[in-house]
Amino acid sequence: MARYTGPVCKLCRREGQKLFLKGQKCYTEKCPVERRAYPPGQHGPAQARRRKQSDYALQLREKQKVKRIYGLPEKQFRTLFERATKVPGITGENLIVSLETRLDNIVFRMGFAQSRAQARQLVRHRHVEVNGRIVDIPSYHVKPGDEIAIKPKSRDIVPVQQALEARTRPPLLDWLALDEKARVGRMVRQPTRADIPLAAQEQLIVELYSK
Repeated sequence: MARYTGPVCKLCRREGQKLFLKGQKCYTEKCPVERRAYPPGQHGPAQARRRKQSDYALQLREKQKVKRIYGLPEKQFRTLFERATKVPGITGENLIVSLETRLDNIVFRMGFAQSRAQARQLVRHRHVEVNGRIVDIPSYHVKPGDEIAIKPKSRDIVPVQQALEARTRPPLLDWLALDEKARVGRMVRQPTRADIPLAAQEQLIVELYSK
């Protein structure tokens, strides 16, 4: 399935909450989800008036929310889930950690991009290095000790400068280290679920895919 390229505010409205898919604009602009607190489409208001959702609907919405936050298509998300089931530990937590350690997400978490979509574009356009070598695969999994840097010729490009100077830039997580001036960061250790600021009930996703 092709990646979604439509208005991202529709995705926020569908999930009934801000997913912060537009980066800085989500903080400076009034979000449509605040003006129209119901799903998009002609039947949106009717859906908002429903009092109770089925267990399946709750599970599906949770999966869609997490998938949209990280910007993954269904096939890729399902593949990550299947890999998470084969790793020792709690499957839901393994899934979230796997999503969080993708290169595009690490670039976003370090503040080199204002959104994961922008971080994905930086990676694809060959602006990012891992351990001194250019990596243009957003799904590349970063390991503890890996050094992530904006390549020398790209350190002063406008998107990176704007991201690092943004007033609403999220704080750096404690499992990452950053030299902002040199545009170099490092993954200090493998994160745990408690280290990841994601408001999601990953157990619902496990229940959905386990049916």
